[in-house]
Amino acid sequence: MKYAGTTTIAMAGALTLALTACSGGGTSTSGQPVDGGTFTYAIPADPGNLDPHATTLSVAHQVDLFMYDSLVAIDSSGKEVASLASSWKSTPTIASYTLRKGVTCSDGTPLTAKDVADNINYAANPKSGSTVTGLYVPAGAQAKADDAAGTVTVTAPSADAFLGRNVGTLPIVCRKGLSNRSILKQGGSGTGMFTLTEAVADDHYTFTRRKDYTWGAGGPKPGTKGVPDKVVLKVVRNEATAANLLLARQINAARIVGQDKERVAARLDFKRAMHSPLGELWFNQRRGEPTAAPQVRRALTQALDLAQLRKVVTNGGGGAPTGLVAKGQGPCTEDTVAGNLPGHDEAAAEAALDSAGWTKGSDGIRQKDGKKLALTFYYPTSRGAPMQNAAELLRSVWQKTGVKVTLRGAADSQFDQVISGQGSWDAMFLPLTVTLPTQAVPFVSGATPPGGNNFGSIANAEYQTHVKAASALTGAKGCDEWAAAEKALFRQADVVPFADLATPVFGNGTTFDIADGSIAPTTIRMVG
Repeated sequence: MKYAGTTTIAMAGALTLALTACSGGGTSTSGQPVDGGTFTYAIPADPGNLDPHATTLSVAHQVDLFMYDSLVAIDSSGKEVASLASSWKSTPTIASYTLRKGVTCSDGTPLTAKDVADNINYAANPKSGSTVTGLYVPAGAQAKADDAAGTVTVTAPSADAFLGRNVGTLPIVCRKGLSNRSILKQGGSGTGMFTLTEAVADDHYTFTRRKDYTWGAGGPKPGTKGVPDKVVLKVVRNEATAANLLLARQINAARIVGQDKERVAARLDFKRAMHSPLGELWFNQRRGEPTAAPQVRRALTQALDLAQLRKVVTNGGGGAPTGLVAKGQGPCTEDTVAGNLPGHDEAAAEAALDSAGWTKGSDGIRQKDGKKLALTFYYPTSRGAPMQNAAELLRSVWQKTGVKVTLRGAADSQFDQVISGQGSWDAMFLPLTVTLPTQAVPFVSGATPPGGNNFGSIANAEYQTHVKAASALTGAKGCDEWAAAEKALFRQADVVPFADLATPVFGNGTTFDIADGSIAPTTIRMVG
């Protein structure tokens, strides 16, 4: 998943975000391009491990975009465009790519077809321990290179409806990094437009532009005005602080979604909007967990007023989700949420828990076989007060229903550990941001951590049946089956989507576009 710099699970090529330009009073970004200079962007959390094959946090994905290219890029409209590959074609089981000529790595060495194939084979091998296995590259896929022809051919062990796009959006690591992956944790080895020249954890990451960079999607041509010489990604955890820095022109861009949004919008006339899920409720279905039982998950969902929860978590600015893929993203359009989640009914929820054997004790807490219904609930602190308020609302409702709830606010890097099997949890808010239905598959089925990404231990046979049928159909031809698969998840409350949000990214003294869920480095221009 691509974890959104929020806590969205950031998935491979996963976030396709729509663009919105806005107009208004205040500081203008419509001046003339200014050559050189430094572009400073506030990120809400430290990215942690920067190895692009070892993280699914979208804040790390944003950082990595400055250092790495992929075979295929996703533009601001969500379309596939050439990047390291000049051309490509695919079926559900075979994808082939022809590489651009003249691409070099940050250390000056040429990128070869074998380098690309080795990236794909690493990501395809479950023994590698890569977090992107099954996201970009199907487990067990095999890539073969022809260095003389500059081509790479990938064969998947089973059908993948979006094979060419998924494999094509894998970040490509150069030979130096492939030979010594330890340098990737706080460094880089890629073909990207920038090189990482300073990394100070929890503070800032500084990049210097490669003047020889002429490839990549939308890469600036020689003589292009306004391209920054340096980029600084500054860790600013407090959104009000980010807003103040932005208005004082101490930074050039920041994502502002909370109560500071109106005052920033009143003074700045440039923004782009990321459309992505914000509110998604997940349950731990590991054997022995109370929430392993569908009846319990449905009852806990039924106890919640999801519309009220949506209003709180989005600060009144969100919309109802229509599926795992955010509205307007991806090729499928059917609303798979409406009518498939349990409707709000607190009395029915209590009756269902009674029926499941969870009865209230003298202290008001439900118990079964001597075990209390006590749940540890995680929520992402990077989303600020609205997310915390939503978590507290959930706790108050569930405690009224007879559940003891312990809240745990966690940074994005902590979530990375929790979902990789290193933490104990029972339920959580965690937005899974994907633009293709295939990208959700390894998170809601298959192997659990550390052998896979199915952090909730979900085992929904009906979902898997429809996924198998959909995977054999190319692209949008499988939308009916993908819709049936998602509905199966929601009916069992395996995942409970309840809020989507258009997240604005404001700019001051700069312009840029959003693509693949992040600011596209090649589109940044400084203006004055």
